Amino acid sequence: MRLTLSALALSAALSFPALAQDTEAANAPAMLVADRVFVEGNDRLIATGHVEALQGSTRLVAERIVYDQSTGTLSIEGPIRVTENGTEVIITADQAELDQGLQNGLMMGARMVLDQQLQLASVQAHRVNGRYTQLSKVAVTSCQVCGANQTPLWQIRASRVIHDQKGQQLYFDHAQLRVLDIPIAYLPRLRLPDPTLKRARGVLTPSVHSSTLLGVGLKIPYFIPFGDHQDLTLTPFLATNSRSLEFRYRRAFHTGEIEVNGAVSRDEIQRDKTRGYLHAVGGFEIPSDFRLSFDLKTTTDDTYLDDYNIDEADRLASTLLVSRVRTNERISMDLRHFRSLRSDEDNETQPSILAGARYERRFAFAGLAGEFEIKGETQAIYRVSTLDVDGPDTDSDIDGRDLSRANAELSWSNRWTLPLGLRAGVSTHLWLDHFNISQDSTAPSTVSTLTPGVAVELRWPFAGSFGGSGRTLIEPIVQYGWVGGERAQNPNEESTRVDFDEGNLLSLTRFPGPDRREHGQQLAAGLRWRHIGADGWASSLTLGRVWHETADPAFSLSSGLQNTTSDWLVSGGLSAPFGLSLQARGLFGGSGASKAEARATWSNARLDLGASYLLQLQDPAEDRTQTQSEWSLDGSYRMTDHWTSSSLARYDIADQRLDRLGLGLQYQNECVQVEFKATRKYASSTLLEPSTDFNLTVALKGFSTGGSAKEYRRTCGS
Repeated sequence: MRLTLSALALSAALSFPALAQDTEAANAPAMLVADRVFVEGNDRLIATGHVEALQGSTRLVAERIVYDQSTGTLSIEGPIRVTENGTEVIITADQAELDQGLQNGLMMGARMVLDQQLQLASVQAHRVNGRYTQLSKVAVTSCQVCGANQTPLWQIRASRVIHDQKGQQLYFDHAQLRVLDIPIAYLPRLRLPDPTLKRARGVLTPSVHSSTLLGVGLKIPYFIPFGDHQDLTLTPFLATNSRSLEFRYRRAFHTGEIEVNGAVSRDEIQRDKTRGYLHAVGGFEIPSDFRLSFDLKTTTDDTYLDDYNIDEADRLASTLLVSRVRTNERISMDLRHFRSLRSDEDNETQPSILAGARYERRFAFAGLAGEFEIKGETQAIYRVSTLDVDGPDTDSDIDGRDLSRANAELSWSNRWTLPLGLRAGVSTHLWLDHFNISQDSTAPSTVSTLTPGVAVELRWPFAGSFGGSGRTLIEPIVQYGWVGGERAQNPNEESTRVDFDEGNLLSLTRFPGPDRREHGQQLAAGLRWRHIGADGWASSLTLGRVWHETADPAFSLSSGLQNTTSDWLVSGGLSAPFGLSLQARGLFGGSGASKAEARATWSNARLDLGASYLLQLQDPAEDRTQTQSEWSLDGSYRMTDHWTSSSLARYDIADQRLDRLGLGLQYQNECVQVEFKATRKYASSTLLEPSTDFNLTVALKGFSTGGSAKEYRRTCGS
């Protein structure tokens, strides 16, 4: 029969202030549960048989506890197990001599387990002031150790380790790192965070990098927290051909957050020159439900980001945006800066600064059917050049043209359901466009147009279980549209690239900007099919085509809209219950495909495989002097529970050359993660050089900076 003694009788012996950080909790009464409890003489209390002492979040389990009131000590016989905060800190021992508050004393054959990850085995442990646990002749590891004679993959041997429970730190004296019990490093003093500390100041996981451009080097990140809301990471990178300092600063505010990444370098690629980059991103909630966000990028030269494998972008876009979205309203204001990193583009003649504002609102009037919508937009485009003619650069734009515009649209739309399930819709539009053009000798200084438009649409959806399995939707669509007016004489600044896809099949204008609109009559027709099978299969197909009254020369060759009859738009998808997914889209005319893209993925518990295909025909109007066509493959395969391989490849079909090749191998268990990557880039630009990069990272798990890998924990005997 288990006996429970009241805390009032035993509070002097078992108050447990040592493992309770809170003063109120430390003074709370304790409770002792045992099979047998008896008093010997006047000053000895003995509890035996499955003894449990409980107070707050602390629990001590032992076979026998003897309390000597005359000396104020506890003699505890094991096996002993003490847990704090569930399983965050676990201490086991064979026997112990502690004071009545468990703040000071000696534990023999002690072992400490922190956050179910890090194990510290020692000959004995001293408990000091209820905060520090001092262990002697210690072996520390996070690897699974199943037998007394088993050697862990890695361990740290030390003459002494002090665990500061309040500071969540481990201090080592005469530390020796061993791999398979072979000494490989020695440090007289070492400080590491314990696994319960989530933001620890100190060294993060180092990594080794090898590059044909930068040479062989080592990255050693150092993490510096400033409270719970901000931190700084400094990463020196020392290589044979480069000296760099990378940094990352993060800060969280009550209303938002910011992150700044950057680097400063001196290397052999561009001698006697300081190189670097800066990237700042963040967002804040501001009054009246608005949100301010920014994404700012800059670099010292055109090849730095590629040389250091930071970013593959060939244009940098910086954005400052203020926006608000409500149920029937959207407002945004933005300021953008563009910088080209391409060798064939001159930033002085490219649009470098854009400022704009947009307003959209939907509303309805009582007694009037349908929905009204009003849109307003302004934008200004600035170039550094002051030339008002087309200079010797490679594009065909006026070198110094600056432009500002104001656009407004008022529309009304409504839908009805007709007999036999037909769905009819009508929309009317009125566009007002005004342009101010400067530094362009080929265009007037101001252009204003008023353009009406109307569209009538019919849909006939059929839905049901055809064949008795799953659900199928078949929907033919046809739309007649008319846009009045004629093409204005303002220059084409924003609508040089047109994408014809499912999103604008039924649009009255398929140009991306308001500086070009389609005019005259047009007819669009399409068919949408969608099937969802009962067994998890799903498939879809969209076909569409557009007929124009007259051909529009503003449409480029690869847009698929350059003739009175457009190319066929074909888009489809397939997904299977075993993880297979296919998506494809293309424009097909009399001479074949003018534009096509496809993506296939296969994903399951062990495999993630993807393949992509892209085709864009030669089109001088889009500054594409040759056909672009490429395959790309990427994937990873989990060969075992601990080994994972990865690969990537990109092949340029048009140039018949390999553009990129990468291989990776990762091993991970509960105590270590080793990752190796090799990448070869075959640069096609005269500005960039081919390069080969090797990266090796070894992370010891179990410390705060090493992360956790509990899901990879092995079991003894397996």
